[in-house]
Amino acid sequence: MFLRQQTEQFEELFLSPRAVLSKNSCGRERMEVPCDVRTDFQRDRDRIIHSKSFRRLKHKTQVFIAPEGDHYRTRLTHTLEVSQIARTAARALRLNEDLTEAIALGHDLGHTPFGHAGEAALNDLLPGGFRHNEQSLRVVEQLEGEGGLNLTWEVRDGILKHTGPAEPLTLEGQLVRICDRIAYINHDIDDALRADILRREQLPASEMEYLGSTSSQRINTMIRDLMENSSGASSITISGQMKKNMDNLRAFLFANVYVGSAAKSEEQKAKNIIRMLFRFWVEHPREMGSNLYKQSSADGMERCVADYIAGMTDHYIIAVFGEIFLPRPWKS
Repeated sequence: MFLRQQTEQFEELFLSPRAVLSKNSCGRERMEVPCDVRTDFQRDRDRIIHSKSFRRLKHKTQVFIAPEGDHYRTRLTHTLEVSQIARTAARALRLNEDLTEAIALGHDLGHTPFGHAGEAALNDLLPGGFRHNEQSLRVVEQLEGEGGLNLTWEVRDGILKHTGPAEPLTLEGQLVRICDRIAYINHDIDDALRADILRREQLPASEMEYLGSTSSQRINTMIRDLMENSSGASSITISGQMKKNMDNLRAFLFANVYVGSAAKSEEQKAKNIIRMLFRFWVEHPREMGSNLYKQSSADGMERCVADYIAGMTDHYIIAVFGEIFLPRPWKS
């Protein structure tokens, strides 16, 4: 018997009846021969980890634009924290850990340089708008590899719906959606304290008393609440009191970190870089390179430029901007 089949049997015996079994996946857009060793969801996880888009996350903004400190979160470390939190909860709830991990690792592949500032800039420039969750799906379906990574339907559904109005159709996808929020609320507080944008005495007292005074305590409290309210339920959920506390913390971060703080002091410059490069490449598409210029004929020039910019890291787009728009010293 193949190792994959043994794993599938294990899932059938031990996972919750509400979990997605690997053997029951709705499948891929293009048929593939099954792997002897790995389940379909394990293969999806591995494809995401080995993708170029995943590697580039290490140099993309989480909150702080192109941070110089070694300990601030990047989009990659955020992704890993979401994956760890979600996988822990998935094991406790007897959901499919491999599906959960694949969704978590792929959920932010479409994020732009400069974080949400970059996303806002492209949203204003691209006809029809730009949303990072939709771009993440576009990355795995079209832009990575030879015509996409050909992931399973369940992973693609979870990636697309990790944010926005639509709920994922699997419990594993719903779990990642909540764990994404748990992760960023806590690590953004941690980074803001490290950067002296916040002081501990500024943190809202009632929420800290309810959730805990440290990041690990707060995460533990949130995950325990999630597990208690989701065990045996038809959806992944948290208590009303937990939702209230998390919403209050999120509102506190918007008021004190996400808008108008020192962490956001460079955002307008970042948006200007994206605006100028977007307009430049729309007018001079051959400057992107021959392969991208050919791609533009199929997808439209503006869409192609948005894909190109969205794939860049903070440092790379700053360097490219300098090469195009800043004068170079004259050499005799």
